[in-house]
Amino acid sequence: MKNGEPKMPLDRYDRRILEALQKDSSLSNQRLAEKIGLSPSPCLRRVQALEEAGIIRKQVALLQPEKIGLELMVLMHISMDRHTPERFEHFEAEIKKSDEVLECHLITGHDADYQLKVVLRDMAHFQDFLLNRLTRIEGVTGVHSSFVLRKMIDKTEFPVY
Repeated sequence: MKNGEPKMPLDRYDRRILEALQKDSSLSNQRLAEKIGLSPSPCLRRVQALEEAGIIRKQVALLQPEKIGLELMVLMHISMDRHTPERFEHFEAEIKKSDEVLECHLITGHDADYQLKVVLRDMAHFQDFLLNRLTRIEGVTGVHSSFVLRKMIDKTEFPVY
């Protein structure tokens, strides 16, 4: 298998299922089957196969962060003192414990090793996260924070080819 190729071949019905569920994962199997042009039983088998293959990771409700008191979105670049598997594993294990971290990426092309997408209540919460948790992780030598002023695109749907 080459990079970028799905682990299981996707036909037009699989692609339609994935497109429909990305738009609305609360669709009943009956409604999904009608939408994609299959009867319910084969539709359900296909959804289960997509789940078993790990193509569908999970189904979730997407929340509006501001409506639950999370006013700040911050993109943070993190620099590490050493580039060893052990150092990276330690950082990743520690950062996974933080509910505020929505995404963590090991990156190239910057003066940083990681990019975090973090959501917080306010500046006091940011200060606590930065000074009492993030910078106390062994190996963190630098943090550069950029505050999101406005989101123009906020997608969760992947293109399905």
